[in-house]
Amino acid sequence: MNKNKYLAIIISSLLFACQPYEKAEKDSESSAESVPTGTLIQKDMPKSFQMGDHAAQEVIAGWDIDIRPDGMGLPPGSGSVEDGEEMYEEKCASCHGSFGEGEGSWPKLAGGEGTLTDARPTKSVGSYWPYASTLWDYIHRAMPFPAPQSLEDDEVYAITAYVLYLNEIVEDDFVLTKENFATIKMPNQDSFYVDDRPDTSNTRCMENCRDATTITEVLGPEYTVHILEAEAEAKLKALSSNEVKIDETMLANYNGACKVCHSVGIAGAPKYGVSEDWTSRLAQSKDTIYNNALSGLNGMPAKGGRSDLSDDAVKAVVDYMLNSVNAK
Repeated sequence: MNKNKYLAIIISSLLFACQPYEKAEKDSESSAESVPTGTLIQKDMPKSFQMGDHAAQEVIAGWDIDIRPDGMGLPPGSGSVEDGEEMYEEKCASCHGSFGEGEGSWPKLAGGEGTLTDARPTKSVGSYWPYASTLWDYIHRAMPFPAPQSLEDDEVYAITAYVLYLNEIVEDDFVLTKENFATIKMPNQDSFYVDDRPDTSNTRCMENCRDATTITEVLGPEYTVHILEAEAEAKLKALSSNEVKIDETMLANYNGACKVCHSVGIAGAPKYGVSEDWTSRLAQSKDTIYNNALSGLNGMPAKGGRSDLSDDAVKAVVDYMLNSVNAK
């Protein structure tokens, strides 16, 4: 059967099935103009199909939680650096460190000033983030990690104030409020700008084109390449030969720097032991994977956030994860 005819029958069935009862038909007398002759339903359409309801304001408010850089959207409240220190130690320090230095592979919240031009910059709240609203919003929306959105508004103000203090943006007696929030000036705010470069697009192939079913697109940090899937799979099998010698140090480095993302494949991280997740990476070469692990890529911190790891140790962890593809 022709696809369009089949679709028309489905739509017709749904429309007839949704015809309102007598009360709705009476309401339709004052509704819009009649449906023209020749359409599926030759009668006045009702104002309502008697389905659903208007979203209540409290429901809308439950979703409307984003905070603008100028403080728009902040709820009433306040929190001091002093109160925030106690809350931070209880709810945040186990992952982010007592002074924002980061534990294991968890993100650093403080430090890194002057490193943004380095080969491996430290992008902390103080060194990189442009607005304090991002800090308040993220804590409110996603922290603490085991129980997101469990903090009261005053607790979010206090923890935000303390993190700002750790970055030497406010003094130790500072009290953050909705009223003074917009006065906070982040150190790196002026380094952000609107990217006004023109959009670009590739020219479509019109003749002698490759078979699209055999091509996978691989996005690199600065370029786009195309490569046959078969070639990538061959590289994968060659690189994951089950001959990597696993030792306790290698396993400890994987658990401490990489496991939190790669064990489940979150945030775009290729999943441990899954061939398909590693194919596009290997299409670029093993050296590229090494470099991504050493320097960081798309939000992944350099060396998994472990500054104590040597380059060789990081490469060994990459070998360990590649080896897992055939080992599992």
